[in-house]
Amino acid sequence: MAHSEQTDSRQAADRAKATASVSSAAATDGPADGASIDGIPTDEAPDSSSAEAVLSLSNVTKEFGPERAVDGVSLEVRSGELLTFLGPSGCGKTTTLRMVAGLEEPTAGSITLADETVADADDGGAFVAPERRDVGIVFQNFALFPHLTVRENVAFGLEDADDAETTARVDELLELVEMTEHGDKTPDQLSGGQKQRIALARSLAPEPDVLLLDEPFSNLDVRLRVEMREEVRRILKAAGVTAISVTHDQEEALSISDRVAVMNDGSIEQVGRPESVFEQPESKFVASFLGRASFLEGRLREGQVETGVGRFNAATLEGYDTTYDGAPVDVLVRPDDLRATPADEDVADGVVVSRQYVGPSFIYRVELDSGEAVHCLHNHVEEFELDQPVSIDLIADHPLAWYPR
Repeated sequence: MAHSEQTDSRQAADRAKATASVSSAAATDGPADGASIDGIPTDEAPDSSSAEAVLSLSNVTKEFGPERAVDGVSLEVRSGELLTFLGPSGCGKTTTLRMVAGLEEPTAGSITLADETVADADDGGAFVAPERRDVGIVFQNFALFPHLTVRENVAFGLEDADDAETTARVDELLELVEMTEHGDKTPDQLSGGQKQRIALARSLAPEPDVLLLDEPFSNLDVRLRVEMREEVRRILKAAGVTAISVTHDQEEALSISDRVAVMNDGSIEQVGRPESVFEQPESKFVASFLGRASFLEGRLREGQVETGVGRFNAATLEGYDTTYDGAPVDVLVRPDDLRATPADEDVADGVVVSRQYVGPSFIYRVELDSGEAVHCLHNHVEEFELDQPVSIDLIADHPLAWYPR
């Protein structure tokens, strides 16, 4: 049944009041550690551990009856940092975000925000209501008030400011999100990207200690999603705000985040800079979830790795130690680590069983004689036929992640 505009407005107001509380203090002392060029985190950025922790989670657990949705999560988020919880549906990332917001109470553990304990299930059940936390939320559906103008939407959380202060703050934010010409419009006159900018400006208006973004790009088309990822990061960095995002989209998480926390089955499997998590995954789950991963079954012998695509030097493995000689291992290889070459059937490593066209490249799936399957990335001008015998060469120019089997 469709809801009336009045009902939608009231529900939106209830959500906003629960999350867009006013703070008189600035959210951060400056830009994030983990600076970026054109919105992309850089290797040269300083270590975020040098910044002050704005948010701390200690052994946070959430149970819904017999189900444990979040299991012992401990994490610190630093001033000015953009951290993303990444994982499949049902892994606990949204529940964790809701506990930070105060929309759910932890079953165990504690949460500290800006040096104030806002939840402590282990010490008398202390709990600060969401409206008393300096937290802002950008919802999936933006939750703008349809009966208010853009300026009125942005000003919604500035209840304690006088008219002059409100006008100045709204002007500042509309300039930040590049929407100065749209202040008198209503949400129905805006595009999806423009609505997201205004939802972001409204959440930033009270200068929250932490800004939470709940799948912020899920309602946008693919082209706009990529564009807005870069724009939202630019806005957050310009504002110097500490932010936590939640997504199941690995490309989104890797492209906008200072750090990524990969979650699985209620726990954090790995947390670190995007390139570190992608290139040095600490578990097979992380390796499989990030990018297109294949695993070569191998065995370490006398400084060599024997696999279904031949032998190669064990020094190629990240952190190789002779202690593991003789042990069976799984070696992570991604499509750009391997190259296929046409070969006679009697010397081939396997056959091409499928191919995927991805614009400038083809990704070929090769079924090896050993029974394993790997993927190879090739320029679009290099075409292989299905069932074509090929040999596989390891061309990786970086250490390979591996896991004892």
